[in-house]
Amino acid sequence: MKTFLTFLVGFTLSFTASAQANDIEMADQFRADGKIYVVIAVVSVVLIGLFAYLFRLERKVSELEKRNK
Repeated sequence: MKTFLTFLVGFTLSFTASAQANDIEMADQFRADGKIYVVIAVVSVVLIGLFAYLFRLERKVSELEKRNK
């Protein structure tokens, strides 16, 4: 789990650094219109839902493995 979190933090930091180096017109337009916050909110909700589902699934699999032993 610690390795996964380290990978996730490293990936996020490298992604952020590379994203700042490029000039993306679409992002500038979203920022100008104020829609970038909607995009960030939707992506955040989807990712949180995905991670919650995966953690719940992991708990169920772990419980089934304990029962099987």
